[in-house]
Amino acid sequence: MSVQIEHPSVSAKNVYRFGSFGLAVIVAVAALSVRMFDLQVMQGQQGYQISQGQAAETTSVPASRGLIYDTSAGKGGAVTHTALVKNIPNFIVEIIPHDLRVADKPVVVRRLASLLKMDPIVIDQELDGATGSLYDPIVIATNVDTNVARMVDENQDALPGVQVLSEPLRQYTNGPLFGTILGYTGRINSEPSAAQKAAGYSQGDFTGLAGLELEYESELRGIYGKETVALDSNGQPIQGLTTSVTPPIPGSSLTLSIDTHEQTLAQNALAWGMKQGAVKMGSIIVENPQNGEILAMVSLPGYDDNIFAQGISQAEYQKMLVDPTLPLVNKAVTEQYAPGSTYKLVTGTAGLQDGIITAASTINSQPYIQVGTEKFYEWNKTGWGPLNIIMGLAHSSDTFFYQLADRVGLVRLTYWAKQLGFGEPTGIDLPNEATGIVPDDQWKQIAKGEGQTMFKGEILQAGIGQGFDASSPLQLLNAYCAVINGGNLWTPHVVTSISDPSGSVTPVAPKLIRKLPVSPQNLQTMRLATRAVVTSRHTYNLVELPIQVAGKTGTAEFGTADRYGRLPYHEWFVGYTPGDAFNGNFYGTDSQLAVLVFTYGADTWGDISTEIVKYYLWTHYNLRGKPTTQSLAGHVNLWAFKRTNFFGTANNH
Repeated sequence: MSVQIEHPSVSAKNVYRFGSFGLAVIVAVAALSVRMFDLQVMQGQQGYQISQGQAAETTSVPASRGLIYDTSAGKGGAVTHTALVKNIPNFIVEIIPHDLRVADKPVVVRRLASLLKMDPIVIDQELDGATGSLYDPIVIATNVDTNVARMVDENQDALPGVQVLSEPLRQYTNGPLFGTILGYTGRINSEPSAAQKAAGYSQGDFTGLAGLELEYESELRGIYGKETVALDSNGQPIQGLTTSVTPPIPGSSLTLSIDTHEQTLAQNALAWGMKQGAVKMGSIIVENPQNGEILAMVSLPGYDDNIFAQGISQAEYQKMLVDPTLPLVNKAVTEQYAPGSTYKLVTGTAGLQDGIITAASTINSQPYIQVGTEKFYEWNKTGWGPLNIIMGLAHSSDTFFYQLADRVGLVRLTYWAKQLGFGEPTGIDLPNEATGIVPDDQWKQIAKGEGQTMFKGEILQAGIGQGFDASSPLQLLNAYCAVINGGNLWTPHVVTSISDPSGSVTPVAPKLIRKLPVSPQNLQTMRLATRAVVTSRHTYNLVELPIQVAGKTGTAEFGTADRYGRLPYHEWFVGYTPGDAFNGNFYGTDSQLAVLVFTYGADTWGDISTEIVKYYLWTHYNLRGKPTTQSLAGHVNLWAFKRTNFFGTANNH
């Protein structure tokens, strides 16, 4: 009998049950997958949600700081832009004291010191010297090598309380070449000021502290984002429990009017001349008279911005602060000095435009001018006889300009000085610009507290840029540029455009301060007078250069007299070339380049500022040979750099 295999009646039910179970598993997996996708992809872009009622605080998210570029001439005349400032990754190692047990401290310090190649004593001193909360991180090292930072981060179990953070570090690609122009940033270590809080700054944020970093802080900084951070029962942030509220917007970038190559030529010329003449401080500025663009600007000694970006010690910073050569100061912009004979431009312009003199009329240059019992001597002690304005400026006759200043009078002399931009900031886009001094009765009463008007002798001194007169190198160059270009006093500027994160570029248009109320003929007369300074050989062999140059020298006494009654003196030279430097002339107003050099307390045999300008022009126009080769026409006069103190007898006044 055959046996029929009978399937149990429950088998159909099991099939249905297995199918239902499988379907449930599929649904569950699908639901989990959706949830995982939502958590990891969708919400992962926003951070984890903070539960209702959980303690939290809102913190800022730094924006990437804008960059700064130069304006370089590429091949074929194409303009390229080289980054002068970059943002590079910077790893910081910190210790949170609360998370480091006392028993673990010796071992952790020793291990960390080994990784960072530091002395353990230094780390101990940082920890023991901290005065804040135990939850406040203590910075142990900055600018940590990437591989070292990774090793520290991967060994958290062996280094309790130690954490690695990453933040951008400013890197200045040319170091001290642009030091005082670019400036530097620094961390806000204390409670932000009310103004900083209103602008969205928090303690620990970075901000511009000098140069363009300070002047264009709002553009470079960008707009910080915000995120909400969950706090634990101790009020400390819980890692990962954040919700981004507002993403940061990167800062805008700046493009300068300065070419790195041109800046290098200017610095090389100034550094060489200062070393040759044993001068401790100096500056050089190159400006385009047609629009106020600064083509080069160097102040020496200066500083390397990178020492601030990488973290300067308090001892190093204090040393720089008390350095009498002012390395932290842009001496071309923020300092003011007696302008000496370069200021005769003001007195000459005033005399011509007020009709006191004409281009043809003469004033007798004599050994001295006497006011009461005081004698005001000609610098060569003999005088030059009858001089018109062109030869008066060419010989830089003191007695000529003493008499002219007396005829012009204090009120009009002050008026014309201010028309030319003296006594007020030029408005350049750099911080802490000097105001300068144009002395008048009101100024004297306030500054000197004498309750009296300017003496006649003081007015005479003002006419030759001595006495109370003071100008920054930039003010002086800008005044000459206004005469050079036919009467437009421009606001100098170093930034030519601002680019926002989207790539939109906003040009910085030249800004006219004022049109000088001076006739074209009188401005031309003053330009021809500056050319006569060169052709009369008061600048020695400058006239022998294959390019056309005009300008004005200046020496200005200052300080305390020596036992012979002789004062130390500064030396100036302002020079410029016509649009066609090789074949042009100075009847026109087409100059594209004006340069000023100031040397502090030079006390040299000749005017070394003139020689430094000559050195610069030689390299700028790529003239044949080296400027110091004594057999070449127009060479730099090495004898001029000899130190002396004979003010009043030099014939390059």
